[in-house]
Amino acid sequence: MTATRNWFMPLLVVVAIYLAASGALYLALPVKDGVRDVFAPLVSGGWMAWTFPTAMFFLTIAFILSLMAVWEYASPGGNPRVGLLRFETTRGDRLFISLLGSAFIHLAWLGLVGPNLWWALALSVVYAVGVFRYV
Repeated sequence: MTATRNWFMPLLVVVAIYLAASGALYLALPVKDGVRDVFAPLVSGGWMAWTFPTAMFFLTIAFILSLMAVWEYASPGGNPRVGLLRFETTRGDRLFISLLGSAFIHLAWLGLVGPNLWWALALSVVYAVGVFRYV
């Protein structure tokens, strides 16, 4: 029997931080002709193209990892399970496999189809649900 913990407050804090950081990033965008330019560099002269989509990508990865931490706090993972691939995995392992596979799905989509990544995102979500369910 596992102890139930109050998970609502940590979840609320993680979501609030994510939304505040997303809003701050949006407000930091340069305005061009009265419209916020989403693809303009956030840091001019920097070594990396820190555009809004790039920053949101890394912020979302941090958000997903924080959600996983809240999930582990609320309900500790317990014993690893053996899934379709026939080796033991924990929730963290399955998250890593999901993120890595999603990166390859997006790279393959970019190379084979083109820059419209919405379908690659949908495919990655289906892949992640499959990994968490069957691996």
